[in-house]
Parts: sequence; C-alpha cells; structure tokens
Amino acid sequence: MSILVLAEHQDGELAGATAHVVAAAQAIGGDIDVLVAGENVAAVADAAAKLDGVSKVRVADSAVFAHQLAEPLGDLLVSLADDYSHVLAVASTNGKNVLPRVAALKDVAQISEIIAVESPDTFKRPIYAGNAIATVQSSDALKVITVRTTGFDAVGESGSAAVEPVEQSIDNSLSAFIKETLAESDRPELGAAKVVISGGRGMGSAENFALLDGIADKLGAAIGASRAAVDAGFVPNDMQVGQTGKIVAPELYIAVGISGAIQHLAGMKDSKVIVAINKDEEAPIFQVADYGLVADLFEAVPELEGKL
Repeated sequence: MSILVLAEHQDGELAGATAHVVAAAQAIGGDIDVLVAGENVAAVADAAAKLDGVSKVRVADSAVFAHQLAEPLGDLLVSLADDYSHVLAVASTNGKNVLPRVAALKDVAQISEIIAVESPDTFKRPIYAGNAIATVQSSDALKVITVRTTGFDAVGESGSAAVEPVEQSIDNSLSAFIKETLAESDRPELGAAKVVISGGRGMGSAENFALLDGIADKLGAAIGASRAAVDAGFVPNDMQVGQTGKIVAPELYIAVGISGAIQHLAGMKDSKVIVAINKDEEAPIFQVADYGLVADLFEAVPELEGKL
C-alpha cells in the first residue's frame, strides 16, 4: 500500500499543514511519498524530505505548476495515481480545488475533510456543521481524500527522505493564470496561528474591530471573524472562521461579541482553550468556552488589553 501526499506550499516555503496530512497518511499505513509541484521549489522539497515517515519526495518543478492551477496539477496527479492506493491533500482552498478533479478523472469518489482513520478504507468526517460524525468506507481502488488538519497532530521533522524529479511532462491549455491580489499583514496566517481573537456581530462596526488590534499585538494573534461580521461588511471574507470559512484549532481562541452559531462553532471548537466575551449570558458560545466573561465587550476588551 502506497500513499501520495500533495504538499501545500506558498512563497517558497512548505506549509505546516502538510505535516498534519503526513500524520493522517501514517495512520492509514504504508509507504508515504510527498509530491511537491511548483516552480523553483527545491527548498520546499528539502523541507518535505525532513518530515518523519516520508519515504520519498517527488518533485515536479515546472512553470506550468507555478500558480497551482487545478488543471495541470490534476493531470499530474492522475498520471501518478496508478502507483498509489491513496492520494491525500490538505482540506484547503488548493486541496479542495485539485482533488475533486483528480477523483472525477479517475472515476472514483472523493472523501472530504477526514478527522480520523479507522482503517485503510474507513474514515471519520464531520457532517451537519460538526454536530454528527459520519463513518465512511470506500471500496474504490484509489482513495482520494482531503484531510482536516485539526484532526491530526503534525509529524516531526527529523526525517531524511530521498528527493527525485518527476519525469512526466504536463501541458495546460484549459486554464490560464491572470492575476492574484494578496492581502498583506504582519500578523500570523489565520489557519496556522497559535492564538486567534475573533470578533462577531457584537463588534457593531468595521471601525470597532480596531479594538482587537492591541490584544492581537500583545499575544501575537491572528484576527478572525464570524460570518455575521463578514456579511455585515465589517471585515473581508478571508477573515471568516466557521463552516464556510477557515477551520482553526489554535492553542487559544478568544471569541468577542460572537453568539456561537453552530456554523461558527464548527470552525473553532477544536481549539485547545476557548475564551468567550459576550454580554448575553445565554449565548451558545458559553457552552463550548473554557472561560466565559459575561460583560460589555467595549468595557472588557480595553481592560483586558490593559491587564496584558
């Protein structure tokens, strides 16, 4: 049994999420290869080779993979898939873009966002915004799987896997990269931050989100938001935490002015420590919080910042 893990990387660096996917591959069992596809990705390949449990790193270094478009990446994975029993990727924007295409081209089902491995063909995944866990068994010869990284602890980095180039030549006439607009921030990336402070509808306005900056600066935290805050136009879409946003599991999650709808809880309930600040003592967020403060956020947040 052999497993191929699609590496997640950005700006010449291997994403930490890849180590979580390798952990899921270890739970399945068998030889684990990591595929690094991109342009000028030698440093990414070297980092992937250090992940514990990896047997081999396969490198597809070509301009056609420079922007991680689904069409060429999907074709590459399809060309390699016959050598493997499982193909895994992070349940990220990139993984969700590429792996459904691979599954369709191989005429197999995709299993999405697994959080546990029962056996090589049986997996657990959340449904109904995390209110139920489905156990899914696949009889397909090739299992195509996205992994929710919060379900698996990252592997270490003491390995020394072999690195070899991929010989397949892939063309792309189906899509073209036009441009990308990146939001620049000095704060940690939301999905990988160890501390996250999020604001909800209770923040009242976009300007009031500045109240969270001081705490975020002192804790080295990323700033997130509930869907209600995003829909109200307080903050951009890429800050959304929840079922239709980013799934996070930091060491500390601070929810400010967030009632705790199940869709939001689905995105952060695996956090190690959850702190909630809300003036409504009946807010559902208090049911999952380790520490709850029933208070007006406009008084509590500045006071908390002062104490820090």
